[in-house]
Amino acid sequence: MFRKRFYYFLKIQYLGYRLHGWQKQPDVKTVEGLITKTLRWVMPEAKYKILGTSRTDAMVSAEESAFELFLDHEPLEDLDDFLKDLNKNLPQDIRALSIEEVDEKFNIIQHSKTKEYAYLFSVGDKFHPFCAPFMANFQEDLDIERMREAAKLFQGRHNFKNYCVRVSEKSTFEREMLKSELVENTEYTANFFPKHSYIFHIHAAGFLRHQVRLMMGALVLVGRGELSLDDIRESLKPDSSQFQMDYIAPASGLILKKIEFE
Repeated sequence: MFRKRFYYFLKIQYLGYRLHGWQKQPDVKTVEGLITKTLRWVMPEAKYKILGTSRTDAMVSAEESAFELFLDHEPLEDLDDFLKDLNKNLPQDIRALSIEEVDEKFNIIQHSKTKEYAYLFSVGDKFHPFCAPFMANFQEDLDIERMREAAKLFQGRHNFKNYCVRVSEKSTFEREMLKSELVENTEYTANFFPKHSYIFHIHAAGFLRHQVRLMMGALVLVGRGELSLDDIRESLKPDSSQFQMDYIAPASGLILKKIEFE
């Protein structure tokens, strides 16, 4: 018997600190796993599957991410009611922001246009423990101005082979960074946050595995004086192999800010 399929596009946000990333895995809590479990509770008789747009790592948060829901046989009767029911049953660190019906031509992977990441961090004295889910803390004096200069060097089209791990040689290493800047944090505030904190903003159509955290790690090394601005320039050249970055910044400071779709 032929079953008609219905397609829905959902935007979500989550705090990743206790989670082991997006992708469903046995014996650990993941975003995909918790959403799938909740959908099974909300729609116990339904046949469905979901597909996420971005596989964030363990402890990485998302202010706006998305997934596609493929529902067989019966459509959702009321999208607003479904969204409310879903949020009522999701754990408190995951929230569904919106839902809309799409058609079979929509592809959540191929129609992703740009991704915006932010890396939130502080330097110097150890911060309040309540900050830990949101930002990284480097307990040292880093040269922030030099780090700002280095961040600007990533902007534009470069080869990022030195800024990824465990990828195929067939991967496309040349990527265009649409925005790359380090600024003082005025976006995220709390009474327990340190007086000064910073955000590394990075926007692109797509990223290699661990690319943003390796870029942030390189900025920290620049701040320490272990890498120069010329080293960063050299590391972005296609034939540069002596600058393979191996310092991955902690995951808890990374936030997927937004994904734009065509």
